[in-house]
Amino acid sequence: MSEVSAAPRTLRFTLNGHAAECTVAPHETLVDVLRDRFALGGPRESCGQGLCGCCTALVNGAAVSGCLYLAAFADGAEIVTVEGLAAGDTLSPVQEAFIEAGAFQCGFCTPGFILMTTQLLKEHSDPSDDQIRHYLSGNLCRCGTYPQIIEAVKLAARKLNAA
Repeated sequence: MSEVSAAPRTLRFTLNGHAAECTVAPHETLVDVLRDRFALGGPRESCGQGLCGCCTALVNGAAVSGCLYLAAFADGAEIVTVEGLAAGDTLSPVQEAFIEAGAFQCGFCTPGFILMTTQLLKEHSDPSDDQIRHYLSGNLCRCGTYPQIIEAVKLAARKLNAA
């Protein structure tokens, strides 16, 4: 019977448009690596069960729950966090829309909602309220800013469609 290796491994990937490298243990999650090795504050662990969306990151264009996603799977991947959406000091249209709509209160869940909205608007340029609710159903806002979040998604869609 073969044994699973518990040896650390070195990963190489693209993080927010830049080459990145780090050594991880087999059990480390993506959210831990993003926060601890790269000092990114956007991905946050809250539930630890992939139910709240606070730890969301985009891996090769697909949203993943960073608290469940083993960092080792990120080897060779393109990873984007909320910090990678801005171009220098210029926020993305989705980030701008969340600010303009006041779609946050404490802000803890906001990065996950912004990343999911970014992905949603790539798939549906003019989503209905039902599509927005369904798509964002894996993200929880404990402050209850859901009406403002839906307005932010609509505003972001208008901004992107006008560009």
